[in-house]
Amino acid sequence: MYVAIWNKYLPIIRILLKRAVTAEQVLDLNRIDFERAGSGRKAGYKFVIEFNKGRVSNIISGIPLAADLAQVLMEDSAAKAILTANNFSIGLNTKFKVTIICTSPGEVLIEEKDVEVSDSL
Repeated sequence: MYVAIWNKYLPIIRILLKRAVTAEQVLDLNRIDFERAGSGRKAGYKFVIEFNKGRVSNIISGIPLAADLAQVLMEDSAAKAILTANNFSIGLNTKFKVTIICTSPGEVLIEEKDVEVSDSL
């Protein structure tokens, strides 16, 4: 039901996942997107998803909004790589703010272009 909406926000969520390794990230969502797709204004838009080693570790099956976000993230190879490298808590509050927190930083993913190799060792 919410997959299309989460796909719309996926590129920015990917960026925020990378940044969350060093600091908590917050994203303001468009309330109207979710109200149109949901069952009305008071659909109870609030959840927390715990990702440990690339898997959802808490029960979200009764929350379609959370389950669809988890599905979108797990189907995206770049997001899944970030989620596998670190543990995250992703939450949505009633003001449509997504908070992304890295709960136990692992190795930071380093782009190949950022690494300098020295021949003089």
